[in-house]
Amino acid sequence: MEIKLEKIILKDNKPQLVKDENIEEGKKLTLTYEILNKHNHSDDDNKLAITFDSLTSHDITYVGIIETAIASGLKEFPVPYVMTNCHNTLCAVGGTINEDDHVFAYSAAHKYGGIYVPASYAVIHSFNREMMSGVGKMIMGSDSHTRYGALGTMGIGEGGGEIAKQLLGRKYEINYPEVMLIYLSGKVKPGIGPHDVALKIISETYDKGILKNKVLEFVGPGIANLSQDFRNGIDVMTTETTCLSSIWECDEITQKYYEIHQRKDDYKELKSKDGAIYDGMIALDLNEVESMIALPMHPSLAMPINEFKKDPRKYLKEAEDRILSQTGTKIDLVSKVDEKGNVHTDQGIIAGCSGGINENIVVASKILDGKPIGNNKFTLNIYPDSMPSYYDLVNNGVQSKLLESGAIIREAFCGPCFGAGDTPNNGALSIRHTTRNFPNREGSKPQEGQACAICLVDARSIAATALNRGILTAATDIMDKDYVLPTYHFHKELYDNRIYNGFLKADTNYELIEGPNIKAWPSQEELKDNLLTKVITYLDDPVTTTDELIPSGETSSYRSNPLRLAEFTLSRRDPEYVSKAKAINGDNEELNNVLATLNNNGIEVTNYTLGSSIYANKPGDGSAREQAASCQKVLGGIANFAKEYATKRYRSNCINWGILPFVVDNKEDFNNAWIWISNIKEAINNENNIKAYSIKNNQIKEIKLSLGSLSKEEKDILISGSLINYYKNS
Repeated sequence: MEIKLEKIILKDNKPQLVKDENIEEGKKLTLTYEILNKHNHSDDDNKLAITFDSLTSHDITYVGIIETAIASGLKEFPVPYVMTNCHNTLCAVGGTINEDDHVFAYSAAHKYGGIYVPASYAVIHSFNREMMSGVGKMIMGSDSHTRYGALGTMGIGEGGGEIAKQLLGRKYEINYPEVMLIYLSGKVKPGIGPHDVALKIISETYDKGILKNKVLEFVGPGIANLSQDFRNGIDVMTTETTCLSSIWECDEITQKYYEIHQRKDDYKELKSKDGAIYDGMIALDLNEVESMIALPMHPSLAMPINEFKKDPRKYLKEAEDRILSQTGTKIDLVSKVDEKGNVHTDQGIIAGCSGGINENIVVASKILDGKPIGNNKFTLNIYPDSMPSYYDLVNNGVQSKLLESGAIIREAFCGPCFGAGDTPNNGALSIRHTTRNFPNREGSKPQEGQACAICLVDARSIAATALNRGILTAATDIMDKDYVLPTYHFHKELYDNRIYNGFLKADTNYELIEGPNIKAWPSQEELKDNLLTKVITYLDDPVTTTDELIPSGETSSYRSNPLRLAEFTLSRRDPEYVSKAKAINGDNEELNNVLATLNNNGIEVTNYTLGSSIYANKPGDGSAREQAASCQKVLGGIANFAKEYATKRYRSNCINWGILPFVVDNKEDFNNAWIWISNIKEAINNENNIKAYSIKNNQIKEIKLSLGSLSKEEKDILISGSLINYYKNS
């Protein structure tokens, strides 16, 4: 794979370095510019104000979003808003509360004119691919894997606050993003799947940070050699590069996809233009991709399976050390290697928006061909990504072949992706074609001494491993030719019979049904003249994920109850965080000493906002969930201090919840420190070179802070104390 960070121009559909070309005009020839410009309502090409063709959320996020919008004056959904029920589908934790959320969404679809997808009918991104995408469209979702670029649709995953803005007719304000050319050539070998290609790209870019907040534009002759399902499977994983969005060239293969899904009018050809200029390039020969494995605990920790198998004890020991360092829990993975060097896995899962794609399951079935996976510990569970896909697998005999092999076929459900389904036993090694292998994404609880490990592997190699009774096997080792796949038939009537589409049919008199766990957001305080905060948690890991800020899994059942969910904040990284946050506003000797130190140094301590804060080197990688910020706010959080923020969406979540996203140079100034900032509102308007004081052990030190670039609206939101306050004030 070749990476270039210089300006690149396409000439005769081949990339080359820019020489004397007009860069600004060349940027306007990209597919990215074509789509963003169509949706931009700003007169400034560099400061965009975007509206979307549709919005989407699932049952972990839509309640909070709608409650935010209601508190801010919601009357009717202005664009189609899809609410799927694919995360808390099982309704197995917390009594009635999960199904109460589903009923809430159903009533909201009637009252405000939304689209309601019942539980088990489709995972969020599969439904949007099948029913809402369209060449040239834009979709915003409250899930980080909102990616439909391979279908010519720019998808952006953001926190709930940004969805609420769209529901209220506001704009999505961003600076014009840099655009990276992803130039594909060649053809994948038999046994290679979309996860292999995606993990290859992620492994060589994530640590370098070269794709952060950029748009990835997929171009090149290699695209024609990929099926549409294959493209979709690569595309959904671009989120793990921390890019903003993605877009692909669209051709007759894409056209066929829209025809199969009875939406031929949503297709138009989308081809790269001669003279298009990009901010850099990744060139990938698909023939060079090998069967990959991403080791715990990040998709970027990927390498070829056969390279891993040369010294599995070494790599598994490194994984053990990472798990211990990050979770404090010991796990024995090295013992999974037998005397012959074989790696024994305990569980295989093919699921969700990346793994549960129809073609992945069909090819897995072809590999297994009805042969048994055995009666040892190894299990294989498969989740088709939508009911039409499930129906097709039944009709063409794929499901029966998988059942003959001993696989378990489940419904459309995202649970294995975030720790709410198929949690393996303590000490297990699970291989999964899902989106992430972050800490505890398999559902374990390290605070209770539990530890499991996930490796990300393509469905093809999972099937090869199942065929080998759980011994890790690369699909390329057993496949020397591609299989002939059955024709896919999409049965739209399954959706027509069950999906409630209330767009443009809002019934304002319809009763909104709120179960006992659904609670409104507690009131938030506007900023006062000055700010005093204590850094109560200090995280020195290279990256902190949103899963660590607010755990996934069983906590998702409480995401409609802000106060109850907040009790889980940072529970897997700092179990004392909640009690420390609650203690900040109490009358305590430490606070009195800090105030005395400030006064003794001539700093007038009056009219100040008091709250807690955290320090992390690079927080916010992973999920778009706004609760990673709102839980902190509910407990009195007022600021974050960081070297940088992992994603734009997490920084936006902080801003929308009134948490000041400070950027700092010297992290030691924040370890167990109090921070004072005078004239905080003026500081927000100035953005950078903010004077502050760090107080530790009765010693005071002047420091400098930055807030980075903020729009006028973002400044007003921070000063108001939250997005809800901002809309009330407006």
